[in-house]
Amino acid sequence: MSFRDNLKEAIDSCGLEQKELARKANISLRNIENYLRKNASIPSADKAVQIAQVLGVTVEYLVTGKDQPAKYSSSSLHGIENEIQQFIMLLKKLPKNKQRIVIKNVLNLSEMLKDT
Repeated sequence: MSFRDNLKEAIDSCGLEQKELARKANISLRNIENYLRKNASIPSADKAVQIAQVLGVTVEYLVTGKDQPAKYSSSSLHGIENEIQQFIMLLKKLPKNKQRIVIKNVLNLSEMLKDT
């Protein structure tokens, strides 16, 4: 997948609007729109880092599409929200039948932990 495709997927998974991503990453909305156009160029490294941090993914993921959860550092995550977003991104890549299994297990675990 291309940078554009990976960026689009990460934005969709986070539920952010382009305008919100631009604001949080301190990048112009026009630049974000340009990165999402067909045949768009990849942003500079510093802009890619800013985007990745807001989306809770690695720059490597945005550039290559490779998931490397073990390499996510706590410094690249900003609280539980980004961890939830990463979980959702990984979940979306599973086949539907596997998604249902994971969701069912998370709901069961959630019920068990309510009483603790």
